[in-house]
Amino acid sequence: MGKGGFPGGGFCGGNMQQILKQAQKMQADMQRAQEELKNSEVTGSAAGGMVEITMTGDKEVTAVKIKPEAVDPSDIEMLEDLIVASFNDAVKKVDELQEELMG
Repeated sequence: MGKGGFPGGGFCGGNMQQILKQAQKMQADMQRAQEELKNSEVTGSAAGGMVEITMTGDKEVTAVKIKPEAVDPSDIEMLEDLIVASFNDAVKKVDELQEELMG
């Protein structure tokens, strides 16, 4: 028996180095995925594209587009609902992208 009562030289042999290398690779892969996510953009929409919100992968809104026909001064509440729906759609897409990139 090796050191520490384990056959083959103990737990700190080549097996530990392999585990450390795998952990370092996983960390590097995670950092790459986070960077890719941060640099990605998604667009959420509502009412067939009447309102669109674009955001980065770290959920920062970069653009809001509202088609003129979506604006009815007598029904501002509808426009507000469309903006909320577009935002939620964009967040859902970021979450899906994050799941795809990070596993």
